Amino acid sequence: MGFRVSLSLCIFQHIRMANLFQAALLQNPGIVRFVMNRYAPLRGAGIRIVKIDADFKRVVVELPLTKKNRNIMGTAFGGSLYAMADPFFMLMLMRLLGKQHHVWDQQATIDFIAPGKGRVTGTYAISEEQLNSIIEQAKSGDKVLYTFHANIVHDDGSIVAKVSKVLYVKLKKEFRAQAPKASNP
Repeated sequence: MGFRVSLSLCIFQHIRMANLFQAALLQNPGIVRFVMNRYAPLRGAGIRIVKIDADFKRVVVELPLTKKNRNIMGTAFGGSLYAMADPFFMLMLMRLLGKQHHVWDQQATIDFIAPGKGRVTGTYAISEEQLNSIIEQAKSGDKVLYTFHANIVHDDGSIVAKVSKVLYVKLKKEFRAQAPKASNP
């Protein structure tokens, strides 16, 4: 019996250390970039994360035109263009808000403006003003739907696609301010 308890405790401690180690690694933008560049859906489409700012407020992603992501017309496949934008605003906001908030993708749209005929780049940024606005709106515990916008561009700056992402944000119950209870006289 003592062996089982010791083994269970050892496994629990190992898992806890692994989680702490993983959390520490996710604080490093270089490691996050390394891991994300090996994420199968992005890698399979040829998408590469070029840069993640130290404060996680800006991510630069590129997609070279290759056999992996070329459509029947010889231009960038629309699904690959969307995949360039799909996870980044949510991942950035999750990292910036911390564990106090639920963050989910709610809605996305992509408007194709011009064919992608070479390498294209997407820059995804969250400003301090946007972050503060989301935090302020979420304080009440009500859901917040916040829309982010980004362009996917050719190397010359011409727009290939315009992306809008609506994120759902809600402060978790345990972090909401408790209203004072009325005292009974």
